[in-house]
Amino acid sequence: MYDLPKFNSNNFKVTAGAVLKSNIFRIVVASLVFIVVLVCYIAFSSTGYLHDQVNGFLKKMYRGVWQVQTAIEETTIKISPEEKYLSNISYEQAIIEAVKSASPSVVSIVISKNLPVYEEQLINPFGQDSPFGFLIPQQVQKGTKYREIGAGSGFIVTEDGLIVTNKHVVLDKTADYTIVTNEGKKYSATVLALDPVQDLAILKIKGEGKFSAIVIGNSDGIQIGQGAIAIGNALGEFSNTVSVGIVSGLGRTVQASGSHGFSETLQDIIQTDAAINQGNSGGPLINLKGQVIGINTAMADNAQSIGFAIPINIAKKDIDQIIKTNKIVYPFLGVRHVIIDEKVKQDHKLSVDQGALVLRGPDGEAAVTAGSAADKAGIQENDVILEVNNQKITSSNSLQKMVGKYNPGNSIILKILRQEQELNVEIVLGERN
Repeated sequence: MYDLPKFNSNNFKVTAGAVLKSNIFRIVVASLVFIVVLVCYIAFSSTGYLHDQVNGFLKKMYRGVWQVQTAIEETTIKISPEEKYLSNISYEQAIIEAVKSASPSVVSIVISKNLPVYEEQLINPFGQDSPFGFLIPQQVQKGTKYREIGAGSGFIVTEDGLIVTNKHVVLDKTADYTIVTNEGKKYSATVLALDPVQDLAILKIKGEGKFSAIVIGNSDGIQIGQGAIAIGNALGEFSNTVSVGIVSGLGRTVQASGSHGFSETLQDIIQTDAAINQGNSGGPLINLKGQVIGINTAMADNAQSIGFAIPINIAKKDIDQIIKTNKIVYPFLGVRHVIIDEKVKQDHKLSVDQGALVLRGPDGEAAVTAGSAADKAGIQENDVILEVNNQKITSSNSLQKMVGKYNPGNSIILKILRQEQELNVEIVLGERN
């Protein structure tokens, strides 16, 4: 093991004292003090450099403190609780304003009716006078009870209380319909007419009053990607629920089904990803200007954010007819047909790739309705209708859509292809109600 060297403190004290008392040490210390004093004198008296540096540093510190203080004051400004929220984002503010404009016109439609009340009783299946004492439980009706059975949505289109909704919302002729406004007021309503083709219906609020009518837009100018807002009585429970999305498709054709065995093919309708829930049926689909562009109608099962709305321009015609004639009628041509595509062309060995092929149904349904306008004009099975008043029939411009632009009694010219010969046929449209 190594021994550490021993420290002799007495020798260190003697040596240090000798150094401090020496003249050389004193001269060195004095020289250093003189040099420091000289440098300071030159810096302050001749150039003022150090003075400027110190002043500049202090000014920077002051400015920094002032800026931090100002930033703190700006970020801690409080908004008075009485002030309404006003978004700086134009898109968000447009939604707020659109909903504010349209909501007073949106109503809930409550469906009520008398329903049978049952109770369980023990009944002898062989009759009361039977010698057998055999009893089984059965449900026996004990009167009726008036209750709510469903709810939907609608919107007011005239100040005297005309309401547009879906046909499937008010399809039950034995039910009563109560309108609940955005303000919570309740009114009885009468179903004026059901659209024979579209999933649309017109109601009228009973009694006198002036109501807030929604602004009706133009669905012909809709573009994919534009903003869309759905308003309605979601789930029949949450009135004036708002959901926001975009127009995600146009010209869709879907097969819709609902209660009471209701089933209908909806053509040329709007697709949107704005949520359309149960109870939203019949409510408005509006744009960011607060104008109604569609009537919320259906949602896709087993999918998310796929809903459908009937274009408002289709409903405009119903509204006009109700105001003028108090009924909804459609022009009736009287043919069963399929739009020609590549498969139809190949299956039927056609020489054209556009038009409407007049065809018998799969269960033997007549291709031409007896006594209809088409029957009277001589239209036959396997005719291909190419044009209506010089407008070509295509998948996006269907025969039904083109005929629907006219009124019963109007005369139209059909260009048809029959056995490779083109013919022009004049037809006076019938009436469907």
